[in-house]
Amino acid sequence: MHHASLLPPLPHVPEQNVHHILLGRRDQQSWPDFTSQVDILTGERRSFREFLERVRDGATALEIGTEHGGLGIRSDNDEVVGILSENCLDYVALIHSLLAITVPFATFSSYSTSFEFQYTIRLSGATRLFVSPTLLHLARDSGLPDDRIYILEGNVEGHTSYPTLVDRVRRNKIARVPVRPAKKDTLAYLVFSSGTTGLPKAVMITHGNLIASTFQYLIFVQEIAKVQDPRVWNGPDGMQVVFNVLPIHHTYGLHIAAFHCFFEPVTVLFLSKWDADTFLDSIPKLVLPQYVVLLHSPYKTQSLYRYHITSLVLVPSLIYQIVHHPRFLSADFTTVQTIRSGAAYLPTQLRERLWSRFPNVERIGGGYGMSESTLAVSIMPAAGMLDGRIKNVPGSIGILVSGIETRVVREDGTLAGINEPGELHVRGSSISPGYWRNEAATKVAFVDGWLRTGDRIRIDSDGVLYFEDRAKDTLKVSGMQVSPMEIENTILDHPDKLVDDVTVAGVSGGRTMDERVPRAWIVLSPAGVQLGVAEATKRIDEWVRECLSRYKWLRGGIAVVDDIPKSPTGKVLRRQLVDKYEAERTTPMTRL
Repeated sequence: MHHASLLPPLPHVPEQNVHHILLGRRDQQSWPDFTSQVDILTGERRSFREFLERVRDGATALEIGTEHGGLGIRSDNDEVVGILSENCLDYVALIHSLLAITVPFATFSSYSTSFEFQYTIRLSGATRLFVSPTLLHLARDSGLPDDRIYILEGNVEGHTSYPTLVDRVRRNKIARVPVRPAKKDTLAYLVFSSGTTGLPKAVMITHGNLIASTFQYLIFVQEIAKVQDPRVWNGPDGMQVVFNVLPIHHTYGLHIAAFHCFFEPVTVLFLSKWDADTFLDSIPKLVLPQYVVLLHSPYKTQSLYRYHITSLVLVPSLIYQIVHHPRFLSADFTTVQTIRSGAAYLPTQLRERLWSRFPNVERIGGGYGMSESTLAVSIMPAAGMLDGRIKNVPGSIGILVSGIETRVVREDGTLAGINEPGELHVRGSSISPGYWRNEAATKVAFVDGWLRTGDRIRIDSDGVLYFEDRAKDTLKVSGMQVSPMEIENTILDHPDKLVDDVTVAGVSGGRTMDERVPRAWIVLSPAGVQLGVAEATKRIDEWVRECLSRYKWLRGGIAVVDDIPKSPTGKVLRRQLVDKYEAERTTPMTRL
């Protein structure tokens, strides 16, 4: 059967630039000027008005010609601007400058190896690249000439920076370019997502997708407001203070840092890279001098302004680190009033352990989504919503967000019944039109208007969704998608050709009960046999570590086998290998 959201329907999605929805609303004109953004390590702040001015001046600098000190980037020139950066204030300003002139951007992982980055930037077709100074060495592998590589924040000799471009516009008093019109199908950005086809795919998100996702968020907030009194925030001057520790290149971090924070006055704190000690140092309500030396962080030469942080946005892998940190039981969390977790399923036991230390948090919010759905498919509701017709069930992934229709499909293609698991298919105006420059993958995942999520979900009679398993092979490690096929291809590409056949699957050993880590089963080639099992597996492990990000490493180990079990049609029977490994792993050793 089909399932529709219980929440109010989406309003009409206009043929409009999303800039007008996010930063051009009439209600924002009456907001007092407030601290909108803070860099937690440097103490740099930017007010809301300063941010708006920077976005518009930045858009002007990007679009005007080089003869006026700009870059001459225009949407009608098929430009795509890449961003390779750690979290920083100008990351968000640049994003909105590009949206204003309808030039699509592509976000690249700041954790990429050279191998990964070269692949993703080639796939994106990026014509320009803005980069953190610390990642300039990777940018030089982009294939772009130096005069097309710019510094996002700070200055590096020989490269133009975003701050320099903004300063030129202001110094020369150049008239601002208008916000360019956009249609619902105008490409807004590309974000990378791995899948069963192996290598990362670039998900296309349009202005219409982003507007629809924004409306979904606003409707949910409005429904919560009907059953809850207006919240009194613990932050300075009664402000909500959101601590964003998630990378902006990731879908969840992108929406928190760049989109959701512009619907009410909110201060967003940025941390360039995750560090548990810095995180814990940043939260307390203790009143201290404005700048203090960090006691526990590796950034001891930096300084930190302590805010009364009211809202945390996390992923399960970070929650695991927090609850197992030596300071977890002694840290001061009394200012925190809301916590949200996303990017992966949060096990109930881990949720309860975190929640036990936050006395002012009513619940830990969450839901289910993916890059292909722009952000959310489902969300955990608040008690009492829709006159109590909506259930908040612990262990579930919530209810469908507005405008989303789903069906649960059995393996034979028929529709599953109530409470029967199957692959979740979704459709709606927030669903991506497909994968950039990958027609084959688009045809597999987007079928007759439905997005095949590849996840096994069941939906009960109350419209509550429950995550059962991943129907596709993709793993979630530390909240990041990991494609076994990408690891398999990397192993097969070893320069010494040590392997004839390989399969990779997830096994126990992650930070949480449900997290699976990659394990490889390999059939050695004659060259591998000659080298010997120990040396061959050592070299393969080193190769994977050299080519792929840490979360893709073979933490589950490498096993040498005589052959990879397959069905008569050639399908790899990974489950046989995994089941055997898990049985051997849990069987106690018998002492003779």
